[in-house]
Amino acid sequence: MRDPFLLYILLSALAGFLLPVSGAATDVLDWVTKIAIFLLFFGYGARLSTSEAWAGLKHWRLHLTIFACTFVVFPVIGLGLLHLPWYSPALALGLAFLTLVPSTVQSSITFTSIAGGNIAGAIVSATTSNLLGVVLTPLLVMALLPTTGVAPIGWGSFGAVMVQLLLPFIIGQLSRRWSADFMARNRKKLRWLDQGVICLVVYGAFGDFRRNGITATGTELLVMLVLCLVILAFMLAFTRQLARVLGFDRSDEIAIVFCGTKKSLATGIPMATVLFAGQSVGLIVFPLMAFHTLQLIACTIIAQRYAMRDGEDSSESSKTR
Repeated sequence: MRDPFLLYILLSALAGFLLPVSGAATDVLDWVTKIAIFLLFFGYGARLSTSEAWAGLKHWRLHLTIFACTFVVFPVIGLGLLHLPWYSPALALGLAFLTLVPSTVQSSITFTSIAGGNIAGAIVSATTSNLLGVVLTPLLVMALLPTTGVAPIGWGSFGAVMVQLLLPFIIGQLSRRWSADFMARNRKKLRWLDQGVICLVVYGAFGDFRRNGITATGTELLVMLVLCLVILAFMLAFTRQLARVLGFDRSDEIAIVFCGTKKSLATGIPMATVLFAGQSVGLIVFPLMAFHTLQLIACTIIAQRYAMRDGEDSSESSKTR
């Protein structure tokens, strides 16, 4: 599955690193980014149908399993990564932070659909994960990550997330009476706007990364990539086995695998920008970008294999009739 958004993200990171803004332009970019993030989460709220979300919540065992993978199993892994003594503090913090962000929405649903899984369950779990993540991720960051040192986190950061992320989402939900039709008619155009906002945030983060200097060695970056791959491989195997142990059928297993192993770049990077305001967030979000890339590649292969297996099973079933 092609993902041009990933290319745009990488180009934005490269542009930010090679051509960072400076002086008064930095303050302008900071305010533009805050406004853009507010509009981004307003759009999320305006597009999410409340009735569809409530309708899918009936399958509570599926959603509870996915949420446990996203907000319990992943954070436990992140807590261990935070205490690697030989690692760059900012990079270790970034590895831990990626385990605390919510699941993706679009790719989780898309991969579940390609693999022939429970699409309705994936929609509810992924969207609810993002909504809960706006509250749970900052709380997990405050509980698990250091409150002093490289990027101190306190209740002020939590409040900033509520104002810059949750508040516009709620306003978007309240505006659906007037905005829902417009959002539905312009879904494709607004998708480009959403991606543009994320690219702007990435550009600013990596511009800040360049201005503050690289605090990690090439070896540390390579090890970070390997650790991201190991985390992803473990979670893919763990979610598949967990679904089978708990007795879920094949369609639910697929939803658990693809929703329970994802980490959202679109939500995580804006959230990091707010939570770690005043810090160099480029290195902190770099592991999340690496993990996002790896999860797209791996899940593309796995989804296609699920789909092929489903086709083979259907073919065998028709022969036996």
